[in-house]
Amino acid sequence: MAADLTADQLTAQHRPTLDQALEAIRTRAYWSPHPEHPKAYGEHGSLDAGAGKAAFDALLGTRLDLGQPGTDDWVGGEVSPYGVELGVSYPHADVDVLLPAMRAGQRAWRDAGPELRALVCVEILKRISDRTHEFAHAVMHTSGQAFMMAFQAGGPHAQDRGLEAVAYAYAEQVRTPAAAEWTKPQGKREPLALTKEFTAVPRGIALVIGCNTFPTWNGYPGLFASLATGNAVLVKPHPRAVLPLALTVQVARQVLTEAGFDPNLVALAAERPGEGVARTLAVRPEIRVIDYTGSTAFGDWLETHARQAQVYTEKAGVNTVLVESTGDYKGMLSNLAFSLSLYSGQMCTTPQNLLVPRGGISTDQGHKSYDDVVADLARAVDGLLGDDARANALLGAIVNPDVKARLEAAAGLGEVALASREITNPEFPDAVVRTPVIVKLDGAKPDAEAAYMSECFGPVSFAVAVDSPADALELLRRTVREKGAMTVGAYTTDPEFERSVQEVCLDEAAQLSLNLTGGVYVNQTAAFSDFHGSGGNPAANSALCDGAFVANRFRMVEVRREA
Repeated sequence: MAADLTADQLTAQHRPTLDQALEAIRTRAYWSPHPEHPKAYGEHGSLDAGAGKAAFDALLGTRLDLGQPGTDDWVGGEVSPYGVELGVSYPHADVDVLLPAMRAGQRAWRDAGPELRALVCVEILKRISDRTHEFAHAVMHTSGQAFMMAFQAGGPHAQDRGLEAVAYAYAEQVRTPAAAEWTKPQGKREPLALTKEFTAVPRGIALVIGCNTFPTWNGYPGLFASLATGNAVLVKPHPRAVLPLALTVQVARQVLTEAGFDPNLVALAAERPGEGVARTLAVRPEIRVIDYTGSTAFGDWLETHARQAQVYTEKAGVNTVLVESTGDYKGMLSNLAFSLSLYSGQMCTTPQNLLVPRGGISTDQGHKSYDDVVADLARAVDGLLGDDARANALLGAIVNPDVKARLEAAAGLGEVALASREITNPEFPDAVVRTPVIVKLDGAKPDAEAAYMSECFGPVSFAVAVDSPADALELLRRTVREKGAMTVGAYTTDPEFERSVQEVCLDEAAQLSLNLTGGVYVNQTAAFSDFHGSGGNPAANSALCDGAFVANRFRMVEVRREA
């Protein structure tokens, strides 16, 4: 194919960005090429707020034709958690036609080599970044995130995670040289001499199974890790969150075409209602890599049945915050209140269990009993969300009826310390907006254990009374070991207890945040620096991102010749 984007152009435009990303993952320092502030867009080809909203509005009620082969129907039906019917229809694929077409372009993509593949991926991310305002509305109206969160988490933060995956993929592939001269001395005889060539060979077609709550943030790492390592990528979005990933596929196909590659290296697999196409695709022999975020039940099914594929899963976990003492009681409460409220707790990193000794804790404001801590936290959440406009901006909307049902059922599990209340969104009156509920549970009672030892995804938190800090440590260890955790938080002024918490998290491979009282929260992670998940406990079998996340997506194949 003729290339409108040449390798030289891509190198000139994007090699500096790739180099900076490689440096960032080496140093773990803060860096991002994607602006977080909406006002940063509108120049150099990017859409400003007005143009981005207009572009999104223009999509509503249209057919998004990606030009991919094997289209046998058109499907759709997304309804925004804010009550807007999107009305966008997407191609439904005959996979017996689409999958062979996807494989056809893999040889040229493989032969392009790690650097050119990485630079094409960076160009895809740059074009997505230019449309961040448009993507923000797409994420908002499929996930229920409030606009600013959809803009940041669904835009620059997701793009950062995608670029991070590209950087790791490139680094792992070039760890082995492309060629080597090998000479082995033979004493008085002539030495043995070989020339050796090493090629990173992709596994095959990668399947990305998208989630409802963070379609781009959770989708981009696997998508770009697989594409950068030479695999074709089939994107299967969640049926309620198709648009953000469909737009991503559209951009990727455009860039691949312009760079002289087969656009079918990236394709969309939208599905009919109730079709369950992920289960069918996952066991196809052509599918050699799978990335999945969602329920434990289906994640376990994938790990068990998709034996032909390398499977990366992020599943359910029970995130825990342990409170032993604090030197900044007000800051701790404020930080926790924000963490519990952000996006109505619909994040895989949101704390669920708050372990507090029933004898209370020491603070800079004197001793606080268990009841004091829980009541003060309830007041902090209530104060944070007391203004409805601010509450709407933080909470977003409940993403689906299952979350609403769990929220309503939680009040019957124990004593309610903070009742959930309904908030009206004046711009979107059909949105379901609810504040968090905090329920008090006695950690020593067996009937309470069923609640706090299960993930209750959504704006539900359990304040679990434990007999002592030592009991809290043991419960933390058991929770992470048996149920998994994406995040652990702890508050303590005791260096010895801090070391004990750290040892538990090191033993059980859980990411730990200590004494957060400012503007960094336990449920937020920064690309290029923080690891999201560890791959070492039941919540996820991989981390975003590390070398292990990318290295098994390709194999090194060697060709030897006598020199």
